Amino acid sequence: MRIAVLGGGFTGMTAAYYLAKKGHEVSLYEKEKVLGGLAVGFRQPNWDWYLERAYHHLLDSEDDILNFARDLGFKDIFFKETQTSSLYEIDRNAILGNGATTESDTGQVGMIKQILNQVQDDKTMKNIYRIFPLDSPQDLLNFPLLSLPEKIRAGIVLAFLKFSPFLNIYEKQTAADFLRKTQGEHVWEVLWQQLFRKKFGKYAEKILATFIWARVTKRAKKLGYIKGGFQTFINHVKNELDQLRVKVLTDYEVKTIEKRNEEFFVIRHPEFISGSDSKKQMLNQVQRDKIVKKKFDVIISTLPTVIMSKITQNIFPSLYLQKFSNLKYLHAVVMILETKEKILDKTYWLNVCTPKVPIMIVAQHTNFVDKKNYGGNHIAYVGWYIERKDPLIKMSAKEVLNYYLPHLHRVSSFKFHVSRFYKFVGPFAQPIFDREFIKNKPAFKTPVKNFYIANLDMTYPYDRGTNYAVKLGREVSSLIK
Repeated sequence: MRIAVLGGGFTGMTAAYYLAKKGHEVSLYEKEKVLGGLAVGFRQPNWDWYLERAYHHLLDSEDDILNFARDLGFKDIFFKETQTSSLYEIDRNAILGNGATTESDTGQVGMIKQILNQVQDDKTMKNIYRIFPLDSPQDLLNFPLLSLPEKIRAGIVLAFLKFSPFLNIYEKQTAADFLRKTQGEHVWEVLWQQLFRKKFGKYAEKILATFIWARVTKRAKKLGYIKGGFQTFINHVKNELDQLRVKVLTDYEVKTIEKRNEEFFVIRHPEFISGSDSKKQMLNQVQRDKIVKKKFDVIISTLPTVIMSKITQNIFPSLYLQKFSNLKYLHAVVMILETKEKILDKTYWLNVCTPKVPIMIVAQHTNFVDKKNYGGNHIAYVGWYIERKDPLIKMSAKEVLNYYLPHLHRVSSFKFHVSRFYKFVGPFAQPIFDREFIKNKPAFKTPVKNFYIANLDMTYPYDRGTNYAVKLGREVSSLIK
């Protein structure tokens, strides 16, 4: 069959690969100049490896991308233990206030005295920031901002989530309600509240408990990366697609899809179909070739649901498309900093758990991947999820840097200088997993026969990631014989 795959990220590439292996005639459409989607990388002249525009890693519990790599004969994936930590604002009230740890708590006296002494030594500081590792049960027991009973209670709930199968009760309550009821209000405020607010903004208390279950159950100490960067894997996949004679069309934005009888038409410019006869006659043959409406038996859309809805208004019932308007998203803004000195000491992934630092996460990439691959310089990501109208979207990279750099210097224990910096925006990067989402999210099959959807909204309840993109691509390809 003639199959069009819309979107050249990992979902689209995976689907195209397995469909071509079955002998289908596959065309893969991508509006950017290169394949790869959110995993695409770039490289400076003095770098040996590519770097992703947005932070990427694999979990050692993820099999789909490893199996895909094995099928393609790609072996350059490695795993490494990393440290995840959280940043907290510390003052006397936070430590000795109502519901917090007291100095009589076993094993905490030394750490608490050290923190309090630092506050007292610097009279100019109203607060200080401290980074605490939170990777293991031992880390939780050593965490000074909760009492021992609170830590035991929190640990029991986390263990339950880790080993629990998916339960329907998770979809019947929000994560905030679940964590408050099971761990207590103070634990919610200390461990979770800022994580949810930084990730989901005003929707923080509407996110379903399925989200926290999925995050805990898939949590891994070892993270994976690709030698040379994810772009090397993308290049390898592209070569395999070429060998299978998949027609890859990059820098090609599909504007609309139409259906006549049993055939679909992928159209680059809608005027070619909907324009007047006189307009059509004005087009010479070269122009017609550029906007050709190619026929297909099957369409697979891996595009964001918002984009897919716009280009399929001619084929889908309005009631079907209307339900997607209830889905909500946040956009990702990512800054990449290149520095001679590291920003974080040992931590790879830092969750910022204070509202006074307007940053969601800092990821010290070169605490995960050797700095020698980037000209001997350190690389750090700084990330946010924000609303479409947030000023960060339109601010220049320099403006964003000037906005948050003073906060980053307060967080870091090192004096660092930013030599190069980059800003990237990822539209519709974070779906809001609320009750409306589970009622309206897309599924593989649609009301129109032979039109399939496989996009990252369908990773629910798991957070988006390359492994799930590959999983979706393989699953949708299995629906087509």
